[in-house]
This record gives sequence, C-alpha cells and structure tokens, in this order.
Amino acid sequence: MSFTTEIRQEIASRDLEKHCQKAQLSALVQLTSSLTISKGKMGLIIRSENPTTARRIVFLLKELYDVQTGLTAVRKTNLKKNNIYTVEIADDCRPVLEDLGLYNQRGLQSHPNYEIVMRNCCAGAYLAGAFLAYGSCNDPQNANYHLEISLSDIENANFVVKLISRFEIQAKIVKRRSRYVVYLKKADYVSGFLALIGAHDAMMRFEDERIGRDLKNAISRIDNCEIANEYKTIRAAQKQIAYMQKIKDYGKYEKLSEKLRNVIDIRLKYQESSLLELCEAYQKTYGDAISKSGMKHRLNKLENIAESLED
Repeated sequence: MSFTTEIRQEIASRDLEKHCQKAQLSALVQLTSSLTISKGKMGLIIRSENPTTARRIVFLLKELYDVQTGLTAVRKTNLKKNNIYTVEIADDCRPVLEDLGLYNQRGLQSHPNYEIVMRNCCAGAYLAGAFLAYGSCNDPQNANYHLEISLSDIENANFVVKLISRFEIQAKIVKRRSRYVVYLKKADYVSGFLALIGAHDAMMRFEDERIGRDLKNAISRIDNCEIANEYKTIRAAQKQIAYMQKIKDYGKYEKLSEKLRNVIDIRLKYQESSLLELCEAYQKTYGDAISKSGMKHRLNKLENIAESLED
C-alpha cells in the first residue's frame, strides 16, 4: 500500500461534523465533477480513479442530502487499465450545489463561498477533500519530501494555496502540462499539512521516518568528524616523531633542557595520543601540570630546533 493510499484511507475514515462534511464534499464535487442538463434539470457526474475517494463521495452525499446516487466502475482501456468510478446524481442537483457554495444566481463558482471554509476545521476538511480528489505524497522513507495536489485551473490552485497559507504553511504552484500543481517541499510543511487534513497516523509515521533519518545522518556526521580528527592527530604525531628522531640522530637530545627531553620521551612513548592525552600523560609521569598551549609551545620549539639542524 502506498503512503498516498494510507493518507486517503485515513481521511475517508474520519467522522466529521456536518459543516466539515459539507466543506469536504464541496472540494470533491468542485474538483471531480461535471454538469449535465437534461429536460431542464441539472445533473451531476462525479468521476474518480480511486475507490476510496468514490466511496467517500457517496457517503457524504447520503449523509447530507436526500438524493439518489448511482456508483458504477468501468475499466480503462489504456496501459494502466485502472477503473474509473462514476457517481451520478440524476435528480436536480442545483440545491446541492447551492448548499455547497458552488452555485448562485451568477452561475457556477470557481471556488466555494467563504462561509463554507470560514472555520479552520472546515478549511482543513476542504483541503482533505482536495487531497482525496487529486493529492499525492512521497513515501517518508524517501528523503525527497514532496506533497502535491493537481488541479485543473489556476483559480482553484490559488484558492487552495490561500487556504493553506492560513495555517502558516507555504505552498507553491507549478504548471505541469495542462494542470496546475500546488506543492509542498519542506518536511515541516508536509507534516503540518497532514495534521491539518486529519491524517494524524500518517503524520506520525512521516515524523518517525524523518526523525530517524535525521538522527542517522547526525550520527554519521559525528563519526566522520571523529575520524577526520583522529586522522589529523595521527598525521601531526608522525610529523612530531620524525623531527624528534632527527634531534636524536644529530646527537642534540642530551643538550636539550629537561622539559624538552621529557616532551620527546612522552611523545615517543605515546605515538598515537592527542595533544590533550599527551598533557595528561606528562602530568602523570612527571607530576608537573602542563596546558595544551604549553605542550604545543614546546613541540613547536622542538620542531624549530630540528629545522635548524637541516640548515
């Protein structure tokens, strides 16, 4: 089962108040239906390739209106061979469209009137209906976070973006062939949208996957950083050992001060230790505390002595 299917099924299984049912049905009817005129009556034909969406439309129509509906399925003849589910209202649907805020004296509207989505819960229900109609979301196992709703015209797209922005979620529009796609890319926006439309289980799964991936990446970065630091420490130690050995080869070891000889002895004994570990070993061996800057100063002095021997 795809993640998009999980979201649709969760949305469609939610119990809603009547005003939220109306908002959700308004989106579904607006985005998936076409009108028919027969004997002066206005009929409605609603089509969807998704059975969950089709069943939700029938359920909402029966919950809200006393209309006769018929549901049929026809198999497509193209390569995908998906079913097309058709919900038909043979009765005069004008009262239904008026109640859904999609029809008035001026005719069909590009989006429902404000009363339909005035409440925040109704705005979320409308967006849930839009997702049921033409929404999709990448699986959270994919690091490319992407949620989108494909719409037939720019007015619908602008209305959906405006509704989403009410909840401080930034959506964008891109034209893809003959359709307008409202999309979200940031993980926080996708998660917020899923919560907004009532897909709370899907949102939790999305967050679990995202947090797990972020934690794994953080651990990987820490490991890489530790490996890089360890490699840097080993290279520095090898360089120090080389010039200390040169001092000994030139017979200059005995002529050094006691503190410098002690540094050489500690480094040659602990050849893979970091600067801090050298300081701790020095104090433990000689009973004399030394800071990292003090140890570094003595190491630099020994390096200068080794370089002067070459000259």
